[in-house]
Formats: sequence, structure tokens, C-alpha cells
Amino acid sequence: MSHISHKSSEAENAQEEVLVPLQRRAFLRYSGASVALGGLVLSGCTDDRLNDIFKQVDRNSGVVNVGSGDVGILNYAYALEQLEAAFYAKVTQEQYYLNATRAERIILKDLADHEKIHSDFLYAAIKAAGAIPIKKLTPDFSSVNFASRASVLGTAKAFEDLGVAAYNGAGKLISNPAYLTIAGKIVSVEARHAALIRDLLQNGTFVGPDVVDLNTGLEKSKSPAEVAAVANTFLAQGSKIDVSSLPKD
Repeated sequence: MSHISHKSSEAENAQEEVLVPLQRRAFLRYSGASVALGGLVLSGCTDDRLNDIFKQVDRNSGVVNVGSGDVGILNYAYALEQLEAAFYAKVTQEQYYLNATRAERIILKDLADHEKIHSDFLYAAIKAAGAIPIKKLTPDFSSVNFASRASVLGTAKAFEDLGVAAYNGAGKLISNPAYLTIAGKIVSVEARHAALIRDLLQNGTFVGPDVVDLNTGLEKSKSPAEVAAVANTFLAQGSKIDVSSLPKD
């Protein structure tokens, strides 16, 4: 009983931690976020197996294993959100690219705030589930020219498209409805990000055949292994992710 009480206290702290930035930035709707996180709290209190899952993470191999099962998928999403948040933070810290319009600056600042919220939310959600989030990853943006509009927006497009495809591909691997609810909420926002960036680059390309199957009208998806191969090109040595323990089907 005391074990459960301890977890409840920890979950409440995690919930408070994630709700503060949400309130400050007024982005995600409180009700949906609270309900989703509440589901995680209940799951975390009744599933001690999650602690065992994270004992399998090798933190000394130089590669960050996201773990297995549902929480492994949450950590996988957390890794991708960390990468996106770090990218947009770098864009804003670099004072955007040369000749960025006011509208573009506002959009990129909003995206930076959103991705930070997503990253913080997943961190808190993993803790609320009674598990251990992966470490803070170190990005490698050496291939990006932050003074160039084409380079910045091209990279943003790659990240947003990758994020949407990643959530779409991971959804079928999630067994806990609470986690699936979280993924569904976040991917809907990521899809709007992707559409916005695409239209900045070329108006009307938000439903291009490279991201939407024109026969079915459905957004394309990628497996965790496909996503990790791309994401790792933007992560430094020691921060590259290993998704080999995640469910395959």
C-alpha cells in the first residue's frame, strides 16, 4: 500500500510538472492532456512490470536503448520530441535564418514552444507510469546551415514528416489505450506542423504523394527502425537511439 502511495505522489508531481508549461503557453487543451495523463497514472500504479522493463536499458553502451513494450515506445517518442525541440530551440537561439519574415519567425517560435511541450509531456508521462525516461540526448546539427532558409525549413520539413510517420507507425504497436490516446493527440499536432512547414516551402504541398498515399488518402507510416535510421543522423555519438527491443508488429 505504501508503494502505491509513493507512486501516486510521484505521479502527481509529474502531472504538475507537465501542466505548468501547458498553462503558460496555452497550447494543448487542459482537459485532454489531464485525462490522458490521468490514464497513465492509473496504469503506472498497477503495472510494476514497467520498472523491470527499464532495468534492461544499457546506459553504458554508447547507444541509447529506448527499452521495450509500451513504455519503450513512449521513450522512443520522447527521443524524437527531444530532437525536434532541440532543433527549433537552436533556430530561435540563432535569431532565425537570414531574411526570415515576421510570419515565419512567429511560426517557428510557436513550433519551438510546441515541441518543448511535447518533450516535457512525454518525460512526465513516462515518470508517471513509474518508469525511467531515457537520458537527455545530444543532437548533431552540423549538417544544417542555420543562416539558410532552405536548410532550416528543409530540415524542419524532414523532422515533421518523420515525426508524423513515426507516430503512425508506432500506433499499431501500442497495447495500452491510454498511451495510444497520447500518441493520437500528439500526432494530430505534428501533422499540422508538417502541413505548415510544407506550405511555407511550397504552397499546396501539404498532401504531397511522398507523405500521403493518394490511393487510400491515408498518411504514410514508418517503422521505428526506419525512423531511427534517419533520426540518428542528427544525433551525436553516445546519443544515437537503439529501437531493436520495441515490438515489430
